[in-house]
Amino acid sequence: MTLTIAIVGRPNVGKSTLFNRLSRSRDALVDNQPGVTRDRLYAPVRWEDKCITIIDTGGFDDKDGQPFHDKIKEQIALAIEEADRIIFMVDGRQGLMPGDQDVAELLRHAEKDVFLAVNKIDGPEQDGLLSDFYALGIEKVYPLSAAHGYGLKSLMEALLEGVHEHEREEEKDDRIRVSILGRPNVGKSSLINRILGFERLLVSDLPGTTRDSVDTLCTWQGRDYLLIDTAGLRRRGRVKEKIEKFSMIKSLRSLDRCHIAVVLLDAGEGIVEQDAHVCGYALERGRGVILAVNKWDILKGHPERIKRLNESIDRQLQFVSFAPRVNLSALTGEKVTKLFSTIDTLYRQFTHRVGTGAVNKAVEEILAKNPPPRAGRGRVKVFYATQTDTRPPTFVVFVNRPEDIHFSYKRFLINQFRERFQLGLTPIRLVFRKRS
Repeated sequence: MTLTIAIVGRPNVGKSTLFNRLSRSRDALVDNQPGVTRDRLYAPVRWEDKCITIIDTGGFDDKDGQPFHDKIKEQIALAIEEADRIIFMVDGRQGLMPGDQDVAELLRHAEKDVFLAVNKIDGPEQDGLLSDFYALGIEKVYPLSAAHGYGLKSLMEALLEGVHEHEREEEKDDRIRVSILGRPNVGKSSLINRILGFERLLVSDLPGTTRDSVDTLCTWQGRDYLLIDTAGLRRRGRVKEKIEKFSMIKSLRSLDRCHIAVVLLDAGEGIVEQDAHVCGYALERGRGVILAVNKWDILKGHPERIKRLNESIDRQLQFVSFAPRVNLSALTGEKVTKLFSTIDTLYRQFTHRVGTGAVNKAVEEILAKNPPPRAGRGRVKVFYATQTDTRPPTFVVFVNRPEDIHFSYKRFLINQFRERFQLGLTPIRLVFRKRS
């Protein structure tokens, strides 16, 4: 088993900074504003040939009335329960605070091996700041600068004492990576919780609860999936707070990691301009798209509302008309399993490869019935075609005058490829290249 280490402490003591340094990423949002991290984040770490998993947690604040107070505490408790060892972080510059005593009391009840990291100590000349923290009754106290790396080697050596070396675990090639995207408060985290059957992710009725992109592994009918829950994507003009801008950037970055984007739509509110923008972001990056209409249960028995919604989808999302659609309810669980069968079908098309002979035969038959229109004094000549890539299927057609191919003829060829190669659900890239 890989050692699991949780990082806990009050808000704004540097937990996410340490998480990012260890994971060599920026997966955890960092800001001077306390309370940025809410869900618990996981990352695999390899330290001197030893494989571990680290968990970042929200700031422990025992003051009632703070936003998401109870649920953040619940996430911290779950992380402590999962962890083998704990890094308890405090702020050396602030000194011992009442909140630190509260965290220490919580950890005493957990009966886990705890390592106290006194953060914001930039060198040995500041090691005297550690003395106040021995009052917490924790034997293992280490000076640390999460931002600059001072003291990190000593802390990690102590943490990993007795841990045997592990071989690097290679990511499974057949794991399907699925990003759950959508406007704020359409039910993204609720959908993942319904899939998993327990409260793995923090969920709230308030919009904007999820700020980080959170990865969750699950298995359905023997197949592995990586589900990426993301922050709600607002219109760019309405993203004002710096932390909201970071959240939006991380949501868009999730598209660079996923194979398929499940765009969650709100059946109650209908389709708005931002839904089209979210679909556009996914399409620009060549991701498979599934339109998942959530809260479908509230439309039952209202045929007129269903008709208006269908018309709105057809009109405003016409540019992704090939994308499969699933009407579901994260609240009741209706059609959630159908989402997985749709993901599987789309992924098969998304990764499908057509032999060069079959591509050229299809192009020959298409040209015989509907050749490219004349452009100027000559006609476009098509020499041959081949599929050059998958995810999404990408075809290159070699011609004499690529600049003369009209976009309407390109769209016609894409539709013909969809029909002939059974690629009706996936985006297709078609490139015209001049034969050298």
